[in-house]
Amino acid sequence: MLVQLQYVRAIAALVVVYFHSVLQLHNVHPGAVLGSVVFGEYGVDLFFVLSGFVMWLTTANRKIGPVEFYKHRIERIVPLYWALTLAAAAIALLLPAYLKSTQFDLPHLLASLFFIPWVNPAEANGGMIAPVIIPGWTLNYEMYFYLIFGALLLLPENRRIAALFAVVGGIFLVAHAIPGNSTASMFYGYSVVFEFLAGVVVARLYLARVLIRPRRAVILAGLGTVVLIWADCMDLAVPRVVAAGVPSVVIIYSLVSLDFSKIREFRFLHRLGDASYSLYLTHVFTLVGVRIGYRMLPFDWMKNEVLFVAICIVASVIVALFVYRFYERPFAAFFKGQRQAKKASGGYLSARETA
Repeated sequence: MLVQLQYVRAIAALVVVYFHSVLQLHNVHPGAVLGSVVFGEYGVDLFFVLSGFVMWLTTANRKIGPVEFYKHRIERIVPLYWALTLAAAAIALLLPAYLKSTQFDLPHLLASLFFIPWVNPAEANGGMIAPVIIPGWTLNYEMYFYLIFGALLLLPENRRIAALFAVVGGIFLVAHAIPGNSTASMFYGYSVVFEFLAGVVVARLYLARVLIRPRRAVILAGLGTVVLIWADCMDLAVPRVVAAGVPSVVIIYSLVSLDFSKIREFRFLHRLGDASYSLYLTHVFTLVGVRIGYRMLPFDWMKNEVLFVAICIVASVIVALFVYRFYERPFAAFFKGQRQAKKASGGYLSARETA
């Protein structure tokens, strides 16, 4: 994996944590000055573009079928997500006061476990399509795109991108053609789906060595970052794929055009990039814990809005690194060992059969 993409993963996850930390700040410091400095929601758009990029990069010029592709994706996504989803559901059932944005509902829980778009019952107006772990809404889109991308691996490689655009674009148009505001039409008609496609195109250009010149790439990466943060803060009344998707594509395309091999590695960001999935999913639990602990502080002079946000971010990183080290990485090693053992066993049997 390109090291600069690991950095992007780490930074994107951190800004999402900052965004949710500020939302938590409103609960403990109503009217806080820092509470008006809200950005970071668009960090997930970088993940969407990255996801499309990585999917194409890891399957191009390789013989990989849908089953193998799906298996790898499930092994990567499901263990941690299911564990945390079940934990959140248990807390919502047994200690409902601690998770204000989560309400136990069995159909919603089952839909969450199987990545089915579902209206979150905790939302009073019924307008939020999100699983038990609310940031997991992005995983519903990930799995949707994996499903389509994996099936199209049956096609010749030179036809896949056109087929991807046809299928995703066709579903998008059908979703908008359906009368009313059903859950399915709102979910599949959301413009973020095209950010995955843009990531695939960037990967195709990268492999073809159609890259941006280094000086221009540096400038464009900086401009893309500024525009992304500005659009995030402004909450523009334009489709998300324009406000967040376009600058995210510019950032990713610019960064992959640069050669980071001669630059000293930022080991912490690299490691945090590895743990970015754990950070993205666990931080909602960590923030609740920080909020509860913060309210129990004995002295008022210890209660500071900047300190609160800083603690939220630091604690989230520590928990994520711990979960990655002792849960996510061992599961990955287990599945890898299973594949290697199966491959070795298959090779041995084949040798016997041909003897």
